[in-house]
Amino acid sequence: MKEISSTQNSYIKQLVQLKDKSRDRKKSGKFLIEGQREISLALKGQYTIDTLLYCNDFTDSTHIETLTSANTEIIQVSKDVYQKLAYRDTTEGVIGIAQSKTLDLSDLTFDKPNPLILIAEAPEKPGNIGALLRTADAANVDAFIIANPKTDLYNPNIIRSSVGCVFTNQVASGSTQDIITFLKSKNINIFCAALQASKPYHTQDFTTATALIVGTEATGLSEDWRNQATQNIIIPMQGEIDSMNVSVAAGILVFEAKRQRQFA
Repeated sequence: MKEISSTQNSYIKQLVQLKDKSRDRKKSGKFLIEGQREISLALKGQYTIDTLLYCNDFTDSTHIETLTSANTEIIQVSKDVYQKLAYRDTTEGVIGIAQSKTLDLSDLTFDKPNPLILIAEAPEKPGNIGALLRTADAANVDAFIIANPKTDLYNPNIIRSSVGCVFTNQVASGSTQDIITFLKSKNINIFCAALQASKPYHTQDFTTATALIVGTEATGLSEDWRNQATQNIIIPMQGEIDSMNVSVAAGILVFEAKRQRQFA
């Protein structure tokens, strides 16, 4: 088994760049996954793990083989090397190097005539994206799509904040216009969370093929979405403010749709 003990090793320096730089992740088509649960979920989501790094100071090596796929290379690293690559303060001693997926709209498949899709336009904060992914997983939506992405989905903070749900959801990204075209081609109704020309969300029928679209708290949804909506919807606010965290709003809308579908 290969061992690496120096933080100055050229391969380790490449991995640091994969952790820190979106450009390097996109160019190489690879990214880092830290944590046993996250790696397990990636394997369940049909991701290929090329290499597995582990540190005996933090983990029992007997569990390593359960986190590998065919042809995975296993490398033992020193504590210093592991801490150079680790993103968390507390860690499980395992980091996988995985092959990314294209996340194209054309890759999405639906096995029922009335899919439920959650879409977020231009979310910037990795924590919010992670929370949206967890909401999508909790509701078992048929797809989660990011319109006009501001960061790549393989950002280590998104993987961490989603606790691996980036791998359990069917995920895609694209421009707002491309996504609207995709939805219309599939005859999927578009319900946009917006203040303008809106009706209360609970008065709408979400049992048909449905896409629920949420925007950022700062700017809301773009005019393109609002103009192309089947219906703009609003969550009635009873306090002094007129907005809430995007992941909270998404949770309310998604679970209303699930309620109407009797959680099917």
